[in-house]
Amino acid sequence: MKIACIGEAMIEVALTGQTGAAQVGFAGDVLNTAIYLRRALPAVHEVAFVSMIGRDSLSDQMATFIAAEGISVAHLSRHPTLVPGLYTIATDVLGERSFAYWRDTSAARQMFRDPAALQPLLGFDFIYLSAITLAILPDPTRQALFDVLTQFRAKGGLVAFDSNHRSRLWPDLATAQRVVEQAWRVCDLGLPSLDDEMALFGDADAPQVQARLRSWGVAQGALKCGALGPLALGKGWGADVTFAAAPSVVDTTAAGDSFNGGYLGALILGAPPLDAARKGHAFARAVVQQRGAIVPQDKWAKTLAADA
Repeated sequence: MKIACIGEAMIEVALTGQTGAAQVGFAGDVLNTAIYLRRALPAVHEVAFVSMIGRDSLSDQMATFIAAEGISVAHLSRHPTLVPGLYTIATDVLGERSFAYWRDTSAARQMFRDPAALQPLLGFDFIYLSAITLAILPDPTRQALFDVLTQFRAKGGLVAFDSNHRSRLWPDLATAQRVVEQAWRVCDLGLPSLDDEMALFGDADAPQVQARLRSWGVAQGALKCGALGPLALGKGWGADVTFAAAPSVVDTTAAGDSFNGGYLGALILGAPPLDAARKGHAFARAVVQQRGAIVPQDKWAKTLAADA
């Protein structure tokens, strides 16, 4: 299977707590999912990161980092003058995150400005994207992308979507609601988080979120509910199904992204939805017990096994 993950990669500056000290890395919600999806699948499946970066030295390092994770960079285009966005991240004693962003003029905002750049997406079997992907694109580009996703599904392709909500990326709530609803209506697999959906659409609880998404045609997927684990968007898993919380939480960065990677990887390999949800939850449990979005590749298998 050929899988396209469409999103923005950013330069991550992780503050260490010491004045002036930080660690520099690369991350982004869709990139994080692509990495964990790649780790969940055998090499016969292709995972490609679709985005735009610059021609600067940090962009070169970013492309090298992505390729070193086994992800195809064949669809990672380069802007001649713009550079990637940057963010800082700090975590409190409970592992909760706070961010500051510099991304308004990032190269990724220019991807698909040329409509011809969308056509290669039709050559994939599976497409994954998030609301952050949509939020950074101008509206005409978003609509062109939706048109291609509709064509893609008509020819048998599958689309997965995560409504990862960052209010600061949208001009107003009404625009976010309109675009995210449109995305839900052109996807096959939903991977929302409960808090995002409640913030976006004012739902009172998980059953309201599930009912609304089903009314929009989202009949498959998982509603992520943090430490409690996911709920089914389609047929339920039964009242006796539970998901154990992580024994300790160091950093919640990429918890949902890693869940998506583990869950989608298991589904692609033919696992039943509940088994896929357990795989996703296992990935998230392992990630939140480590610092940073991406557990180093050479430590991943041991980290995952230690939490089993």
